Amino acid sequence: MLIALIEAMRPRQWMKNTFVLIALVFGQRLYDRGAVVWSLGAFCIFCLLSSAVYLLNDVADCEKDRQHPAKRHRPIASGRLPMPVALGAAAVFALGSIGLSFAINPSFAAFAVSYLVLNILYSVSLKHIVILDALMVAIFFVLRAVAGAAAINVEISHWLIICTLLLALFISLSKRRHELVLLENNASAHRTSLTEYSAYLLDQMIAVVTASTLMAYVLYTVDGRTIEEFGSDRLLYTVPFVIFGIFRYLYLIHQKGEGGNPDRIILSDRPFFVNVILWMAAVATAIYLP
Repeated sequence: MLIALIEAMRPRQWMKNTFVLIALVFGQRLYDRGAVVWSLGAFCIFCLLSSAVYLLNDVADCEKDRQHPAKRHRPIASGRLPMPVALGAAAVFALGSIGLSFAINPSFAAFAVSYLVLNILYSVSLKHIVILDALMVAIFFVLRAVAGAAAINVEISHWLIICTLLLALFISLSKRRHELVLLENNASAHRTSLTEYSAYLLDQMIAVVTASTLMAYVLYTVDGRTIEEFGSDRLLYTVPFVIFGIFRYLYLIHQKGEGGNPDRIILSDRPFFVNVILWMAAVATAIYLP
């Protein structure tokens, strides 16, 4: 049961919580030991929060997950993890993480509470509303980013918030498309909002978000405030990595039928993984190299 509980917590998806560290990196605080400690603490708190949300969501979607070709193997849907145990663990994780968030500061705690409340609303009703279901997922990523900034009292760039929102929306829409294609006629039985989508509509949305994401990132790198803050325009040279990453993701969606598990793509697709590492190195060089 313990193994099933750990699996239901989805530790592989904790990678999404690295968005909490955006302010630490782009706020030029990597050399500040205190900021690093608080940021890592914020990351751990969001890991607990997201695990609580995953458990609640799996309990709510238990019957629908049993009709999904992949999700039916999840601990709760398969019966390996009893619902009372899952709900009890979710309550402990949620209350514990909220309590710990106040130890960082009230602003961070406010974002943590907002993240939890909105996720509960999402699990109960918002995920059944077309378009809003994908937008809410993107907003959760933005909450991670601004919470990370609040944890170390750093002002996060508006451009970074926009880039985070658009990138997360791109991933969310891509996941909807993957589910729609994978489930075909059974899509409505798994997620109500999928009945309102079509592959063509999602492709149109993804095309708009793709262009918007690239443009927003380019404008961020050449913005006068960005250049003044970092002391150079070298961040512009990280744009090719972003272009390759987005185009590679589109390739995996349309040519390889991927897109359902972004965390798995990052770890399993070697070109994508190498590109992420190179982008991180380029960003660190642009920001921190004198």
